[in-house]
Amino acid sequence: MSTSAYYKNPKMLQRLHEGPLGIHVDLFAKQLLKEGHCRQSAWRNLHVVCDFSHWLARKGLNLHELDERTVEQYLKFRVRYRHPFLSDRATLNRLLTVLRETNAIAPIPPRMLGPLDQIEEDYYRYLIQERGLARVSVSRHLPTVRQFLREVCPQGRRCISRLVAADITKFVERHAHDHGPRSAQMMCWTLRAFTRYLQYRGNISANLSNSVPTVRRWKLASLPTHLQPKQIERVLGACDRQNPIGLRDYAVLMLLARLGLRANEISQLTLDDLDWQSGQLTVQGKGGQRALLPLPVDVGAAIADYLQRSRPRSDSRRVFLRDLAPHVGFASSSAISVIARTALTRAGIDDVRRKGAHLFRHSLATQLLRAGASLMQIGQVLRHENMDSTRIYAKVDIRALRTLALPWPGGLQ
Repeated sequence: MSTSAYYKNPKMLQRLHEGPLGIHVDLFAKQLLKEGHCRQSAWRNLHVVCDFSHWLARKGLNLHELDERTVEQYLKFRVRYRHPFLSDRATLNRLLTVLRETNAIAPIPPRMLGPLDQIEEDYYRYLIQERGLARVSVSRHLPTVRQFLREVCPQGRRCISRLVAADITKFVERHAHDHGPRSAQMMCWTLRAFTRYLQYRGNISANLSNSVPTVRRWKLASLPTHLQPKQIERVLGACDRQNPIGLRDYAVLMLLARLGLRANEISQLTLDDLDWQSGQLTVQGKGGQRALLPLPVDVGAAIADYLQRSRPRSDSRRVFLRDLAPHVGFASSSAISVIARTALTRAGIDDVRRKGAHLFRHSLATQLLRAGASLMQIGQVLRHENMDSTRIYAKVDIRALRTLALPWPGGLQ
């Protein structure tokens, strides 16, 4: 029995197997073992499931009546009469997943979509399947689309067919100042793409993308923030490589600093992407494109050290895993950004405008430029599709730019 891995007391083992969930508790305990939960975490999970099973028995409910609504009712009871943990909901959601995998309870019923939800869902699928956008990119478009539909087209497709340019202009005027200029620009980009999609689907006949106003923002107006080589070495040296988290974070920072990978590229990296024999690394880049990169010796050594000494046991093929159970890959690229920000703070680097994973990418490009690399070569290393993305680094070499400056009329004042 899997529960015996956590409990030895016969009375407790008997109590765990009582109630409607009793016949499945060993399967749940097996899942906890698989996910790598420590004894204390497993005890907390099993206690919640045990109490839930007894609550179901007192209510006269069986497995066929178990779903998300039943869980909500129990959680309300637990708030009133028990000492709930923040992890209780996650525990019960994990239980539902285990029960559904064995067909012990009914599958999740299909969600009934309203008119606006259906339009949003269709657009989501279009961006993923036909345009090839990454899910993280799509998630940045949807809030604007959702807000636009609920404010301008509350009645769904019938209302969309009557859209005019003034509706879009007024929406932009209402929300252009909700955030900064960059966010306003992204809102306009989303609206242009969405109106083109509506015309493509035949929901509107006119091309309304031209009616979306332009938010003025000076292109290439600022210098890219970057770190000096000594600062990068200080960040790397501040990692405690004597503990598992430090080994993982050091390997992540090496990929950021030496290869200039994006946060999402690191979070999605799998064991199959590492070719140790040829010393190469396959990266899933923007737009679903895959790139083959050389794996430097020091970067490979950092990853190998993490895999051999620190990576938790897991069925996941992701290279970098959560340190706490369940030991799975990171949910999003934000975890990589958190690792980068924490490392910068730990190294005492506070004189940068933006702390994050992209700072290391900017720093690598700046180092390459000062070492004599051309903008085309830098663009190839960073895998930019458009040279405009690389052009901003032309402003970093201040000494070279001074030679291009014209003398001030009348000399220095």
